[in-house]
Amino acid sequence: METLVGAFENTLLGERVFWQYLSIPLVAAVVGYYTNWIAIQMTFHPLRFWGIPPWLGWQGIIPRKAEKMASTFIKTTMYRLGSLPELFTEMDPDVISRHIDKVLAPRLDHYSDDVLAASQGQTWETAPQMMRRQVYAHVRRRIPELVRAIVADVGHRIDELLDFEHMVVTRLKNDKPLLNRLFLESGRAEFKLVIDCGYYFGFLFGLLQLLWWLIYPAPWTLAFAGAVHGWLTNYLALNLIFRPLRPTKVGPWTIQGLFLRRQKEVAGIWCHIVTREILTIRAMMRSMLTGPRAARAQEVIRHHLRPLVKEAIDAAGPLAQMSVGAEGIGRIEQKLGDKAVAISSDPFEDERFNEERAEVVERMLRERMVKMPPEDFQDLLRPCFKEDEKTLLALGSVVGFVVGVIQHWLFFAL
Repeated sequence: METLVGAFENTLLGERVFWQYLSIPLVAAVVGYYTNWIAIQMTFHPLRFWGIPPWLGWQGIIPRKAEKMASTFIKTTMYRLGSLPELFTEMDPDVISRHIDKVLAPRLDHYSDDVLAASQGQTWETAPQMMRRQVYAHVRRRIPELVRAIVADVGHRIDELLDFEHMVVTRLKNDKPLLNRLFLESGRAEFKLVIDCGYYFGFLFGLLQLLWWLIYPAPWTLAFAGAVHGWLTNYLALNLIFRPLRPTKVGPWTIQGLFLRRQKEVAGIWCHIVTREILTIRAMMRSMLTGPRAARAQEVIRHHLRPLVKEAIDAAGPLAQMSVGAEGIGRIEQKLGDKAVAISSDPFEDERFNEERAEVVERMLRERMVKMPPEDFQDLLRPCFKEDEKTLLALGSVVGFVVGVIQHWLFFAL
């Protein structure tokens, strides 16, 4: 036995040609693995341009094209899952109204003082307590009804009051780590597959490369074959993710793109992120009140609250009516509108309320996403690869070619 082992070591392992041949599939496997790993890293990192602008350096493809990717996200996915009115209806306007009432109720007297002191000054400060109590009572009585009217009006007109695309694109453009997470967490298994397939496909192509070398050991074959296998390795890995679109029988097996087979799991991950960090009731209200259509939303609030001023003054009695006058009512209406706009987003800072509404919307989106046809569902992750596909394939070819040249020089030329 020892004699056989010794003979094997002397005749084969000891021969330089054995290590030359073995290096071909092994190097191909390593190149395939790290080529794909580098390509995935280059897709998402760095978040900001690293190097000397504008050409000498790099920024991750997704962060660099954040605005385009966010816009694609809206058009290819969100609009297929539900319209803005549907989302708002799912959040339940009645629940929203009750929450606003609950938050505002303990503060209404204080808000009334702020508005009247700012518009009437000393007149309000010296007003009789009875008059003040009558104003407070009327405001407390009317506000719940007015809040319901405002929320209902917002629900009916939300498409014209909120620029949905601007809200989402601005959020993702300004938060590139969040944009990365949408792709990385949804497609974690697929990105790992792309990297791992680089190794396995690389090794298989390396065996073919070895066969070619044995038949035709020309100096250029390793470099050329390296370029081809770098391109094919990445091409096959990408197609394993998204092809075939629908379950297809191949002999006794049923195959489908791996991302599409995980539709239910991916829907849960994606919808959880979106409903907690993008499509929140807080984000919608903030964007409505400060975004490009803010003037319209603010006018809705002012419009519904204007009658409250005259009603409250009338409820306080003739003395209040004489003290304020028509000009004073106009000032109070202005200050009331300003105050209402300023505090409108306060009730939506409640984390528990945001979480409750997020759970409701998440259920709706997840149910719809699970039922999406594969042609639509692939668009959840496909834009990421579309932006990077040519780079990924080209990088595989370039690295394969360079390594083929180095491999020939190290193992065969020296």
